[in-house]
Amino acid sequence: MAAPRKYPDELRERAVREVRSTGRPIAHVAKDLGIHKEALRGWVRQAEADGGERDDRLTTAEREELKQLRRENAELKRANEILKAASVFFLPRRSTVPGRGRAGDRPPA
Repeated sequence: MAAPRKYPDELRERAVREVRSTGRPIAHVAKDLGIHKEALRGWVRQAEADGGERDDRLTTAEREELKQLRRENAELKRANEILKAASVFFLPRRSTVPGRGRAGDRPPA
């Protein structure tokens, strides 16, 4: 489970809106609202990525999709490992004595 957020979503949205609408420097807006300036800078960058203004970051939707796909991939890997381990019990065993294995194992006469 993710850690709880330090700043509420409403404050995040308000701070990003203020930076983008007023054009004031991020450091000044952050100081006025009692937010760390680098946190606000990250929020503004993410809002720009979500708005299609930046292409150097994943959008929030893409980030969520990536997280879901990674989770699904890990689950499938675990399932494969379980199936590989279980397959040992279901494969027919070969005999060590010549001529005593499966029919396809016998050398041609």
